[in-house]
This record gives sequence, C-alpha cells and structure tokens, in this order.
Amino acid sequence: MLVEVCANSLESAKNAERAGADRIELCSELGVGGITPSAGLIQLVTRELSIPVHVLIRPRGGHFTYSETEFEVMKADILACKNLGVHGIVSGILMKDFSVDVERTKVLVELAKPMHFTFHRAFDWVAEPLEAIQQLEAMGVQTILTSGGEASAENGIKKLATWQKETSMTIMAGGGVSPNNASKFKQIGLQAIHCSGTSFGNRVDLEGKISMNSAKHLVEDEVAVSNLKTLTSTVHAVK
Repeated sequence: MLVEVCANSLESAKNAERAGADRIELCSELGVGGITPSAGLIQLVTRELSIPVHVLIRPRGGHFTYSETEFEVMKADILACKNLGVHGIVSGILMKDFSVDVERTKVLVELAKPMHFTFHRAFDWVAEPLEAIQQLEAMGVQTILTSGGEASAENGIKKLATWQKETSMTIMAGGGVSPNNASKFKQIGLQAIHCSGTSFGNRVDLEGKISMNSAKHLVEDEVAVSNLKTLTSTVHAVK
C-alpha cells in the first residue's frame, strides 16, 4: 500500500522518508488545508530526498473557485515545479456550484504532464462525486485525495470503498489517517493513504506577546484581497 506523507518542511519530509513513506506531498500552512510551498523548499526537498515529491498547487487558503489571476499563478507554479524536478502535482479547481471546473482543471493536468496529477480534497466539496470521478478519469487524473466527503476518512470509509470500485484511478484516503485506523483502508481495498503525522515542538514562550495570527483572514467562503479604494486613500493620506 502506498503511503503519502503531507510534509510542511524539509525536516518533515526527511522524517517521512526515514519512516518508510513512499512519497511526499509538499505544502505549507497545514492549518488552512495547505498552500503552495516556496521554491526554495521545493528545491531542497527534491534535492535531498530519494522518494518522489509531489507539490500542492493552491495559491491561497479558502475555497477552490479561483479568479483568472489566481489561475495564472497556478499555471506558473506548475511550470516552476517541472523545472525543479518535481514528480507530481496536487491541485484542482471547482465551479461555484461545487462541480469540477473541467475546462481549467484539464489545463492544469495537461500542463503538468508527464508529472503525476492528484486531484486534491476539493473533491470533498463536490456535489456529484460519481460524475466528478468520470470527469477526472477522462481528463487523465491519476489519483483523487479524499476523505469520502466526511470530516475524516474513517467516517467516509464506505464511500471511499464504493468510489474505488467505480474507477481505475487511485482513491487515496486522507483526513485523520493515523496508526489507529490506517489498516482499515487497506482492508477495504484501497491502495493509498495520505497522512501528516504532525506533532509540535520548538516551543517559544510568548507570554505577554501580541498574537500574529489573524482570525479575520481565516474565511473559507470569501477571498481576502487588497482593496484598491482603501489603498488609494491611504497613499493619498501621506503623499
């Protein structure tokens, strides 16, 4: 069974390889579901690891319906990954009605070739999963990362088993996969699992320090953008 580890740093990636993982999904900011990592991190991980490295192409947190400028960034990131020797891309785009954005996702799949393409957990928001499976298989996607549309893959395990029977693509269980439940996904016939194995360390005492986290930016149904009117007013105030 293939074990993919979602790694957020060079240290995490090295630990995954030492543990016997088969490949890495490299990303940053796990707290928002992951975003595209820096070019420097990609370069170091691909250089220092011997197992395949797949990179998350997601320009921001929040929902999976992207603007044209965000789409251009995603395409540029895929080309950059290709130049850095990455083995696979993890990405995907949805329409506002939560169907797969077939046209633009297909562009990403074609651009990524010959790299492996995984459609990520945007799939868990898809309104018609069986239809989406057919669409993704037709465009050449090789893997779908999903929790079965539930908060955890263990809760969605029946759907995962059903979906795997409907496709030759790899249905990869992800979301709350741990040593306690990993074998369950093998027992139902899946061929891949995805986990992070996250723990926390390197503690710094921040007592008395203001928080740099910003709750107002943790919004899933809207996208933060620098406002032209606000910026113009600020500039005019001091120029």
